[in-house]
Amino acid sequence: MTDAPVHVAAVIFNPIKVDLAALRETVTAEASAAGWGETVWFETSIDDVGQKATKQALDKNVDLIIAAGGDGTVRAVAEAIRGSGVPLALLPSGTGNLLARNLKLTLDDMPGSVTAAFTGVDRAIDLALIDIERADKSRDRHVFVVMAGMGLDAKMIKNTDDDLKEKAGWIAYVGAIVKSLRDPNELHLRFRLNDGGAKRATVHTLIIGNCGSLPGNVLLLPDAVVDDGLFDLMLMRPGGALGWFRVWGKVAWLNGVLRRTKVGKSLVGEQKSDGDLRYETGTKFVARLSRPEEIELDGDHFGKAIAFNTWIEPGALTVRLPKDAAQTS
Repeated sequence: MTDAPVHVAAVIFNPIKVDLAALRETVTAEASAAGWGETVWFETSIDDVGQKATKQALDKNVDLIIAAGGDGTVRAVAEAIRGSGVPLALLPSGTGNLLARNLKLTLDDMPGSVTAAFTGVDRAIDLALIDIERADKSRDRHVFVVMAGMGLDAKMIKNTDDDLKEKAGWIAYVGAIVKSLRDPNELHLRFRLNDGGAKRATVHTLIIGNCGSLPGNVLLLPDAVVDDGLFDLMLMRPGGALGWFRVWGKVAWLNGVLRRTKVGKSLVGEQKSDGDLRYETGTKFVARLSRPEEIELDGDHFGKAIAFNTWIEPGALTVRLPKDAAQTS
C-alpha cells in the first residue's frame, strides 16, 4: 500500500504587512498538526504584488494558497489563481481587508486564520473581470474581488497619502475625501448594462461591486452577494450639499444600520434608488467616458481609463473559510 500524497500549502506574503517570524512559526505548527507537508513561501515586492509569486507557487502543484497581506495582495493572488481550482485562504493583514470583511471573517486573529486555512471548508464565490482601455488605445485585463470605482471613489484613493494610511488606517481617507470633493468634474459616460440599449449618464461616482461592505460599518451596496452570479452597480449624483447629506444618511444609516436587520428592512422597504443614488444589478457592463478618468480596483489606484468592459465569472474563485463561516455572505 502506498502512502497518500502529502498536501502542501504556499504562503504569498507582503513583508511590510506581516510579522514573518510569528507567521512562519504558526503556519509550520498548524501544517504539521493537519498532517500537511512543508509549506513553501513567496514574498511580494514593488515589482510583483503577488501575481508572479502565485504562479510560481502553482507551478509547484500546491494544494492551498494563503494570502498574507492587504487588499492589493489578495486581488493579485486571486488574479493569478483564477482557473486553477486551488483554494485561497485569507490572512487579513492590511488596512481595509475588504474581502475578509464581506465574508465576515475575524480580522485580528492570525493564529485562528491560519488554523482555518488548514482545517476549514471551501466555498466558491464570484470573481469580477475588467478590461480597461487607456487613452492610447492599449488595454489591460484585471480581476477584482470587491469593487471597481470611478469618480469621487477613485479620486479619493489617488489622493490618499500611503504613509499616513499605513500609520492611521482608514482615518487617512478623511483628508482625501475633502480634497476629492473640491473637484467639480463629473463623469460623463455612455454605457450598456447586460444586453440593454445604450444609455448616457452624468454622475459623481460609479461603483461596480461584487461585495457591498466597507470599513466603518458602511454598506455601500446593500444587496451585493459574493456568490449570486451578479455584480451590483451604483450611480451617484447628489443634488447639491443637501444631496450629499441625503447620500451619507442613506449609506451610513439606512444601509449601514437598518438594512442589516430583518426588522430594519421591513421599516425602510425595498426601494433603494432615488434621485441621488441609483442601483442596478447585472452580469456585464460596458462604458466609455468623455475623457480619461481615474479608476480603482479593490482600493488600489489603477491609473486612468477612457473605457472599460467588466463582467462576472460565477463561482470562479474558491476561498477557504472557517467551518462556522462557510455559509455566511
